[in-house]
Amino acid sequence: MITKDMIIGDVLKIDPTIAAVLMASGMHCVGCPASQGESLEEAAMVHGIDCDEMISNINDYIEKKSAEA
Repeated sequence: MITKDMIIGDVLKIDPTIAAVLMASGMHCVGCPASQGESLEEAAMVHGIDCDEMISNINDYIEKKSAEA
């Protein structure tokens, strides 16, 4: 389960395809060096994104992907 205090770089190490979910949420800087050390919550705040909604979308994505495997 992904939480808002997790670092973006760590989340992408868990599953690089989560980048697509982040970009769809409006976070287009997932490759930016600063993003590698930011938490999901910090990055969402900087970009004006609803963090709880984004985390929900990420976890839904992971759950759906796991169910298909």
